[in-house]
Formats: sequence, C-alpha cells, structure tokens
Amino acid sequence: MIFGVVVLHAQIFLLVFARIYGMLSVAPLLSSSAVPRIARIALSLMTAVLILPWTLDYPLPGDGLSYALLIVGEAFLGLLMGFFLSIIYSAFLLSGQFFSLQMGFGASQVYDPLAQVQIPLMGQFLNIIAMLVFVTSGGFQKIFLSGLLRSFETVRAVDFAIGRDYLFKLFLHSMGGLFEQALIIAFPILGTLFLVSVSVGLLAKAAPQMNLLMLGFPIAIIVAFLLLVVLIPYLMETFQRIIDGSFYELTRIISRMGGAE
Repeated sequence: MIFGVVVLHAQIFLLVFARIYGMLSVAPLLSSSAVPRIARIALSLMTAVLILPWTLDYPLPGDGLSYALLIVGEAFLGLLMGFFLSIIYSAFLLSGQFFSLQMGFGASQVYDPLAQVQIPLMGQFLNIIAMLVFVTSGGFQKIFLSGLLRSFETVRAVDFAIGRDYLFKLFLHSMGGLFEQALIIAFPILGTLFLVSVSVGLLAKAAPQMNLLMLGFPIAIIVAFLLLVVLIPYLMETFQRIIDGSFYELTRIISRMGGAE
C-alpha cells in the first residue's frame, strides 16, 4: 500500500526526500561524521515516506528543467533550516571559547566530531551539555514535527525567489543572535575571571616580591571550575530556553516565508 503510493507520487516523493536529506545533512547531531551516510539516507527515506501523505497537493511544474530546479530549491531549503539550527549550537561552542583563554585553557584544542573542527576544551564541554539537553528535551521530535512537517505545510521552494530579501535579513539576525547568546552564557564566568585577573594584578603591584603572575593561572582555573559546578543547573535551564526558542524561531521563519507570496 505504502509502496504503491510512493510509486504513484514518485515526483513529489523525490522533492520531499531532497528537503529532508538537505536538513539532516547539516542538522545538529545527525550531521556528525559519526553517523554513517547510509543511516542518514535511510532515515531520510523513512521520514519522506511518513510525510508524503501530507504533501500530495504539492504543485508540480510541467517541464523537466523546472522540476530539476525545484529539487535544487527543496534541497537548499532543507540546508537552510539545518543551518539555522546549527547556528544555535555554535553559540555554545563560542561561549566556551570566550572564557577558555581567561582561565588558561586557550591552547587546549580538541577535535569535535560534530562540528568537525578544532575547538577549545571548554567549548566542547558546553557543547556536550547542550547536546544532552537537546536529546533529553525531545529535540529530535521537534526537528521532525516543528521543522520538517511544519515546513511542508507552509512553505515551498518557489518562495525563495519571493522572500530572498527576508532571507538576507534572517542571516544577519542569526549571526547577531549567535554572539549575543554566546556572550550571555559566558558572561558570569568571563566577568568573574576578569575580576580575578584584576585582583591578581593589584596584588602583584602591591607585593612585587611574590610571583602572583604564575599563581594567577591555577587560581583562575580553580575559580572557573567552581563556578561551572555552581552554574551547571542554571546553564542547563538556559540551554533549554535557547533550544526551545530556536525551534519557535524556526517555526516563525517558516510561516513568514510561506506567507511571503
């Protein structure tokens, strides 16, 4: 029964698959090199089969060239949705990078298999916590329900040509929000480490015979770790609000693009 529907609406199925695979290729966790490509393709095919009944009214062009461009547009739309979610998780990496140098971990770089880049150790630590919050708060369900299913109900690839000015504003807003969220997360630790550095500098000026400059590094590390122990519950709540806000913003963007006609 399902196979017959897929064969009957093969053109629409291919469009749905293109958007889903584009999103999963850059979405958090699912885009990791640790996830085999065959598994990502299989998940995209299964999701496309499940979403297909809600997309049977998709308007198809009459010629092959327009259909090929439509597939490219759907894939790009999926990439854009996944990229927007990835920007949110880049804020967690960036927040750790803000205070890694201040606490003496600026030279410690680790390879992140999710972002596939070298990042500071504290950025990796905060990113793992964010991924834990993402999984425990039903992030995968939100990706497939709030992201994919909602997008097929409201927006088509043709809307790109109409709403391209809005997409440019969206990109600028997302980049600004990235630094804003990262600074909010890192500010308690960053501000405290700044006060520690100022205090050590004043003590070194008052007592030059003491090598407080060398003692400042372990002091900064101890203070930073103590703050992390105290702030972890509050950071997890903040991560939860940011993740929920990102899905709300994604839904609003999809609705705005769908209404751009």
